[in-house]
Amino acid sequence: MQTTVTFKKIDTSSSLKSYVQKKLDKFDKMLDSPAEAHIVLSVEKIRHIAEITLTCDRLRIHAKEYSESMYSSIDTLMDKVKSQINKNKEKIKRHMSGNKQSIKNESKQSGYPEGLLDNSATEQIIIETIDNKPMDIEDAAIELNSGRQSFFVFNNARTQQLNVLYKHNNGKLGLIQPRG
Repeated sequence: MQTTVTFKKIDTSSSLKSYVQKKLDKFDKMLDSPAEAHIVLSVEKIRHIAEITLTCDRLRIHAKEYSESMYSSIDTLMDKVKSQINKNKEKIKRHMSGNKQSIKNESKQSGYPEGLLDNSATEQIIIETIDNKPMDIEDAAIELNSGRQSFFVFNNARTQQLNVLYKHNNGKLGLIQPRG
């Protein structure tokens, strides 16, 4: 791994450089291709700041940490970078696995026939489930006003039908209910 260590407002230290290099050598095993790391170590008042920009093939990680000790800042920074590398590797592994079975199971559970929604449409639709407990319109209005949502879906206790209560731009409430 090609490493560049820059010191700002702090004396150049070979021990800090070797410590950073030792920590970064562990990432060589985790990364698939050659990487380039640029580390900036600086001091502002009592804060010891460690900042890294790691570039590897399609991966670019930038992280910054500070504490009262430069060594602890470096340790925390390296832990953060390690978790980001692992997260990226898991993401690539899930993407490259090609196992789309879990997506198919979700569309079957949503109640839509298998051929009704094509892949481009399902990527844009977020499916949410709601509680289907019966309530009065007044109770639904209280629920709507207590949350940050602009509408509330509920089962009307009087008609036993699904209703939608929503907020108009003028502040009034609107009710959508099926005919019949």
